[in-house]
Amino acid sequence: MSQTTKTNQLGRIWSLLVQSLRGDAYDYTQGSIKAAILLLAVPMILELSLESVFAVVDMYFVSHLPDAKAAMATVGLTESVVALVYTMAIGLSTAATAVVARRTGEKNAEGASHTGAQAILLSLIVSVVISIAGMIFAKEILQVMGAKPEVVQQGARFTRIMLGGSTIIILLFLINGIFRGAGDAAMAMRSLWIASGINILLCPALINGWGPLPALGLEGAAIATTIGRGAGVAYQCYHLFGKKRSIQLRLPHFKWDAPVIKTLLGVAWPATFQFFIQSGSWIVLAWLVSHTGSTDASAGYQVAIRNVVFFILPAWGLSNAAAALVGQNLGANQPDRAEKSVWLTAKYNAMFMALVTVLFVFFALLLLMYPFNLI
Repeated sequence: MSQTTKTNQLGRIWSLLVQSLRGDAYDYTQGSIKAAILLLAVPMILELSLESVFAVVDMYFVSHLPDAKAAMATVGLTESVVALVYTMAIGLSTAATAVVARRTGEKNAEGASHTGAQAILLSLIVSVVISIAGMIFAKEILQVMGAKPEVVQQGARFTRIMLGGSTIIILLFLINGIFRGAGDAAMAMRSLWIASGINILLCPALINGWGPLPALGLEGAAIATTIGRGAGVAYQCYHLFGKKRSIQLRLPHFKWDAPVIKTLLGVAWPATFQFFIQSGSWIVLAWLVSHTGSTDASAGYQVAIRNVVFFILPAWGLSNAAAALVGQNLGANQPDRAEKSVWLTAKYNAMFMALVTVLFVFFALLLLMYPFNLI
């Protein structure tokens, strides 16, 4: 390959990267599949990487509190239960992505917007129930997870705030799923940039008390996370209702539509069940470590699993890119192109996870122990 050819290829890749971050309109049912994957996958990977930053940031800052081990165990055990909320959120967002992508591929913008509104309605019903239950039974949830009495005493309010914000978590995932289905992955990414950035700024400020802000300790981390995610949802809604994009919702779209709801549920339940098996296994492991080990062991396990999730979520970003491409190309009646999109995305995902494996095998201490005061 000549130097000129290599330069042209690098220039093309750079141009696509810039385009993916800008969120320019693109027809994913035409042209190069590799380019389509890059345009969708880059913002989706960045989006879910930033989502995983929430737990890592919380864990990092609370690891420097006076009673760090109990605080870290609280964050970890709570996040293990919040994983069930993520399961519901991912299942609903997967359904929204698939059906909105199908309507987008059919060039039915009105149908895509209507589907997005129905998905929001469905998510609100589910999330409000979860939020209320989380606020009422926060202490009992920690006890069931095997938390020691000092952890329950210190962490109940943190857990109550985090689980009470389940509605915000589910809406953040769900609305991003709508944007992804419409091929507007950059918008989903930007909402997580805002949410994560605010969390990173507020977390140390509310934990330690900067300037006029009170020092709230562990509770400050939960409040910062909830405010950050809430800001991300507000940004999403501003663009859903107030700006002209590929998806634009209006009040009539929210009229209950049983057939559309049934379609969404039909797509959502297999995805929800799949992720429930995965998150359920994490909860069982957290419960076992908490019951059979010390608070130190629980804190160490939670740090490790948070870092593992940090690297797994980008792989889900690639899978979301595949879902959007499959939906849009099936909607455009191009099943062969949909199949090729899946195979190419799977190949890139395998390469990425091979790199992650190398990082964990050779740099475990650097990634997991030193930053969180575990040794």
